[in-house]
Amino acid sequence: MAEEVRTPTTEKTGTKRTRYAGYRSFQYLEPDTDYRPFELAAEVDRVRSTKVEVSAEQEDRVQRLLIENVVISLHDHCFVVPSDLGDFGEYRRQGRDWTGYAGMARSGLDAVFDCLMDGTATITSKAGWKWDDIIYDLGMRLSDIAHQDFVVRGETLDDIRRAKANGQIAFIASLEAATAIENEVDRLDILYGLGIRSSGIAYSEANSLGCGLREARDGGLTELGRQAVRRMNRLGIAIDISHSGDQTSLDTIAASEKPIFITHAGARALWNTKRMKPDEVITACAAKGGVIAIEAAPHTTLTKKHPKHDLEGFMEHFEYCANLVGIDHVSFGPDTLFGDHVALHHYFARQLSITAAHGQQQFEEVEFVDGIENPGEAFPNIVRWMVKHGYSDGDIAKAIGGNTMRVLEEAWFR
Repeated sequence: MAEEVRTPTTEKTGTKRTRYAGYRSFQYLEPDTDYRPFELAAEVDRVRSTKVEVSAEQEDRVQRLLIENVVISLHDHCFVVPSDLGDFGEYRRQGRDWTGYAGMARSGLDAVFDCLMDGTATITSKAGWKWDDIIYDLGMRLSDIAHQDFVVRGETLDDIRRAKANGQIAFIASLEAATAIENEVDRLDILYGLGIRSSGIAYSEANSLGCGLREARDGGLTELGRQAVRRMNRLGIAIDISHSGDQTSLDTIAASEKPIFITHAGARALWNTKRMKPDEVITACAAKGGVIAIEAAPHTTLTKKHPKHDLEGFMEHFEYCANLVGIDHVSFGPDTLFGDHVALHHYFARQLSITAAHGQQQFEEVEFVDGIENPGEAFPNIVRWMVKHGYSDGDIAKAIGGNTMRVLEEAWFR
């Protein structure tokens, strides 16, 4: 077994001290013997993304807020893609995704809801969402995580609190859709037993539970979908409607006994595409006690004011939602990764509903989302932006993790 590279137990990484000790994915195995290695994208400074400018005094406040408060991303994919996306098909078929530990060590996060490869877990299929692929993807990722002690499995509120206290990051395994359960509600129990703590209803195409955003006609939550919602409530799997159609979203909110999440979306009032949520869905989610987290995947949270996607457009969606439903019901799910996210979208355009997400809106394609390009830079820049724009410590604490913890107090089994 390869010897782990050791640095001091607590390493100053630019945001707050962490337990990261230099581990790289699968270093307990031998490349070219146990697995095929690929040249991967840089986790740090891959592109010249802008750091929000603040004064020295404001930066001290930013660091204090990251240290004193629980910081949670409601949606990210903390893996590293190949530097050459031409290798991505074969990389995916290996089923061995590298976690960006070095990049995460700079993130300021205490916990992250990581949705693995989801519909792009294409080990046995070109279409994704197959049960075997989802389980393979989950098991391989957790195997790697088990061989180091910086990123730890997050399955309870105490896991999150313990990770923060120990300078670690709680990895909360999640799915963007429950498509893989097919018509077997008991598969939700299996997923829970394997560590899944959040799941969407549908992604692009309709499934046996309800409709995704690609469907022209949204028939709403099915009877099987209602059974699945009840089972997720009883198991303690948080429910996500980010990719569900509008009627399926409203039906899910109504059917759930517990508050739910929109883990990564924005406001349709600012950018009129199906990928954004209408006011009706956002307000219904908040009325049930839930939270909408704003996403930053390329070319999603655009606005008429900011048609070239960057941190400013992302934060305009945040402020719109906060004004609509109150600061207690908003958070952040940047939906970022380590590598060329725009190229990944082109590669997986069919699985990722790119056409449906963009609709008929015209925009200038960017190479990366400036200021919020990867999981390592997102939250420090979010907090800098909020400090610079006069938000109170209390409101920042709610938005970066407090609101999420409140919902999990009800949604998770304890």
